[in-house]
Amino acid sequence: MNSLRIAMLGTRGVPAAYGGFETAVEEIGQRLAARGHEVSVYCRRSEGDEPRDSYLGMELVHLPSVRSKAIETLSHTALSVGHLATVRKPDMAFLFNAANAPFLPALRMQRIPTAVHVDGLEWKRGKWGKNGRRYYRWAEQFSVRHADALISDAQGIADYYTHEFNIPTELITYGAPILNETPTNRLHDLGLAAGGFHLVVARFEPENHVDVIVDGYRRSNAELPLVVVGSAPYAAAHTTEIERLAAGDPRIHLVGGIFDQELLDQLYAHAYTYIHGHSVGGTNPSLLRAMGAGTAVIAYDVVFNRDVLGTDGLFFRDAAALAQRVDKSESEPRATAKAAALLQDRANERYNWDAVTDGYEELAQRLNSGYSTRGLGRRNRNSTAWEPSPTLAPAELAPAGLAANDVEPAPLRNLKRAS
Repeated sequence: MNSLRIAMLGTRGVPAAYGGFETAVEEIGQRLAARGHEVSVYCRRSEGDEPRDSYLGMELVHLPSVRSKAIETLSHTALSVGHLATVRKPDMAFLFNAANAPFLPALRMQRIPTAVHVDGLEWKRGKWGKNGRRYYRWAEQFSVRHADALISDAQGIADYYTHEFNIPTELITYGAPILNETPTNRLHDLGLAAGGFHLVVARFEPENHVDVIVDGYRRSNAELPLVVVGSAPYAAAHTTEIERLAAGDPRIHLVGGIFDQELLDQLYAHAYTYIHGHSVGGTNPSLLRAMGAGTAVIAYDVVFNRDVLGTDGLFFRDAAALAQRVDKSESEPRATAKAAALLQDRANERYNWDAVTDGYEELAQRLNSGYSTRGLGRRNRNSTAWEPSPTLAPAELAPAGLAANDVEPAPLRNLKRAS
């Protein structure tokens, strides 16, 4: 393959310390660099931090942004596109987050082929108001018309773009780090013992259902404590509600955001279960990290999580169901341990960063050779509302050691198009 100059923009940058896009950029970017490509990653400048010039073989470009929920991403991407146009023109670009779609024409004017990683169903996120949701719906359509390729990380997202816009996407998932023989020394900093706690790692946003998890755990008879890692810079009211639900239950520990990867790895690897409430983001890196760490998972019941976990997860849709799942996991430790081992095997087989990088590299080469889907997609205005279907029947979804009737059928919410 030809050596390419590749730009990766639209995220907070690396080292990864925030979310799934940043993890993907770090893992894919360093592998592309190791394969001989020149990789530039655009990073948001943070006050008080000494910016690095390079990281794991990637060249880092630090630019400022406006600190506001509404325009932080857009302001940084605008400067990044300007830098690409005037300072360093790449052979192609990976643009993360469909919200950055308005900058696609500027990239096209510079003859920079661009693939957009569209993320999940961003317009369903509870943190956005009416105007924000309308903007994200518009940005999806704009990406379809102006990007040279779209990347989806879950089959449900690919199905959505096929249904809504009749356009193919590049289905490239995330990878899962496989953790074995992970030390336990950092757990003592939080007063925890290996295998002695349930874990949640999530930003405090409504679609991540941390409030439902805390409420459900509070209703359970669990003996092991619940450790909640996370915060939200723009969701004070939701954070207050989570704190209210946790108040008065000494088993619940809200520890705030943790960005120390060594400590996070120990938490993932030594939790008794990982409780995953994400519902709209496609294949989620936190879920994959728990699987790769060999931890049993109790997940919010949507098609994305079922696709990732297959037959080896437990699922919930409300606080009452979660309480039952937590109690079940503690009452049947052998079944829980077996499900954990099977999930790690699944992560190792299906979610490999080297294979993910193969997909990105192959797409970069095609785009550099003239491939483009620009102009192919059209909004399917006469279709019925898109509804994802589960990949498995409810009777097939019981983890090893549990009877099928221990897993309740889970109707999936319609994902209706905005009028």
